[in-house]
Amino acid sequence: MDFVVGGLAGVGAGFFSNPFDVVKTRMQLQGELRPRGQHAVHYRNVPHAIYTIIKHDGIAALQKGLAPALWFQLVVNGVRLGVYQTCDDFGWIRDERNNTKFTNSLVVGAFAGMLGALFGSPLQLVKTQLMSYSSEKIAVGTQHAHTGAFYAVKSIYKKNGIGGLWRGAHGMMLRNSIGSASQIAAFALCKEWMDNNNRFQQSKYLSAFVASNVGAVMKTVALTPMDVIMTRLYNQAVDANGRGILYSGIADCARKITKSEGLLAFYKGIGPSYLRQAPHTVLLLVFWDVLKDLQKTLDPKS
Repeated sequence: MDFVVGGLAGVGAGFFSNPFDVVKTRMQLQGELRPRGQHAVHYRNVPHAIYTIIKHDGIAALQKGLAPALWFQLVVNGVRLGVYQTCDDFGWIRDERNNTKFTNSLVVGAFAGMLGALFGSPLQLVKTQLMSYSSEKIAVGTQHAHTGAFYAVKSIYKKNGIGGLWRGAHGMMLRNSIGSASQIAAFALCKEWMDNNNRFQQSKYLSAFVASNVGAVMKTVALTPMDVIMTRLYNQAVDANGRGILYSGIADCARKITKSEGLLAFYKGIGPSYLRQAPHTVLLLVFWDVLKDLQKTLDPKS
C-alpha cells in the first residue's frame, strides 16, 4: 500500500507541474554545444518561453508528454516513496527517540530514487522527446517527431530494441538519486524540527507545506546540473546501433557542455526547474502526508 500511496501522490503533483517541465526541457536544450551568443534564443525566460510555445505550438503544447509524465510519476514515486516508507516502517531511518537520522535518510532516499529511476527511465525518455518536439521556428535539440507516447515507444523499440528504451538510464538513476536524497531528507528533517518545536502548527499540514518548500529549494540546486545532462542524453539522436551521436555518456556530456557552453550551462533552465519543483514537491509531499493519514484511518494496523 505504501507504493500505491507514493505513486498517487506523484500523479497528483505531476499534472500541475507538467507545463514547467516542458519549458525546462526546451531551455535546457537551447544552444546545445554552441557558445553563448552564437545561437538563436527562442526562450529568454519562463514567461517568454510560455508565450512563445503558445504562439507557435498552441496552448495544448504546455501539456506535451503528459501521459508518459503521469505514468512516470506513478512508477518512480510509487517505488521511491514506497521503498523509503517501508525502510522507515522497519526502523532503519529513525533513532530510539523516533527522530530521523540524517545520514540514514540521505542514503535510503538516494537508493530509493535510483531504484525508481531504473523502472521509470523509458517513460522519462519518451516524455523528454515529446516535450522537445515543436514548430520548426522555435525548435531546439534533436527533433524526434513522435506523434504520441505509444508511437514513440514503438519507434524506439523498432529502431534500437528493448535496450533502446533504457538509453540514458544511468544518467536518470544518478539524477534521481541526488534529487530524491536531497528532497526527502530536507523535507523529513525540516518537518520533524517544526513539529518538535511547535512551529507552523496552526494547520495539520502547514508544517508539511513549509518543509516541502525547503525540500524543493534543496532539490533544485542539487539536481539541475545532472538534470541538464540527463535531458541532453535522452534527447540526442542515435546511430543504427543505438549509440548516442553527440554524447557517449555522462562524463562525455559534462565535458562537452563545459567546453562548448561553459559551467553556467549546467544551470540552464533553473528558473522553470524551480517553478516546476516547488509546486511539484509541495503537492507531492503534502499529498503523501495526506494519503498516509488516510491509509492509517482506513487501516489502523498499517
